[in-house]
Amino acid sequence: MKYYASVSFGKDSLAMLFMLIDKGYQLDEVVFYDTGMEFQAIYNTRDAVLPILKKLGIKYTELHPEQPFLWTMFERPVKKRGTNIIHKKGYSWCGGTCRWGTSEKLRALKAHTKDGIDYVGIAADETHRFEKEKRPNRVLPLRDWGITEADALQYCYTKGFVWHEDGVRLYELLDRVSCWCCGNKNLKELKNMYLYLPWYWKKLKELQLNTDRPYRRNSGETIFDLEERFKREMQQK
Repeated sequence: MKYYASVSFGKDSLAMLFMLIDKGYQLDEVVFYDTGMEFQAIYNTRDAVLPILKKLGIKYTELHPEQPFLWTMFERPVKKRGTNIIHKKGYSWCGGTCRWGTSEKLRALKAHTKDGIDYVGIAADETHRFEKEKRPNRVLPLRDWGITEADALQYCYTKGFVWHEDGVRLYELLDRVSCWCCGNKNLKELKNMYLYLPWYWKKLKELQLNTDRPYRRNSGETIFDLEERFKREMQQK
């Protein structure tokens, strides 16, 4: 039986990884699914962890989408359900009810770890995610240990991992350091990206130019609408 850790190199999965190591759990392989759209701080964290894994003799595997993320977002022929009729190109923003990137990631991880136990970093206070993790070979150590998201972040800070980028710690601006173009970001996160992460905000605007679909489905706001909204809010202050 092999033991895997699915690690995104964000706070929860990284805390899980080092706690597994510190507690002496069997761990044969660390698996990272790289969408190609991660914050640079995620890649920097990965690069800092790899020598530690090598020293411990833990295998590292990196998975990737079958097709480039941006091709699926903008160019992939999409057929109407139950037909062979192509009605659009690309899935557009990944998020909400159309989490196509997440679905592809989970399929790839499931295929890779199907023959063993898969440790997944879901914190004890992320109760809304527990029911989605019913695959028999998945284990949720942080939940079992009672480690909250705040606990996980502080633990990572004590290990020297701070996700520093553009002069700020990303977890001081964002609730979740996932893909920088994730369509599930809330208004607080988006405003902080506009104010403090201008490079990524520019990239979001470039993506919006390639799709007619608003970034925020419920309000119908595009990235450009959000920029005007944030400008007005700053002027009012």
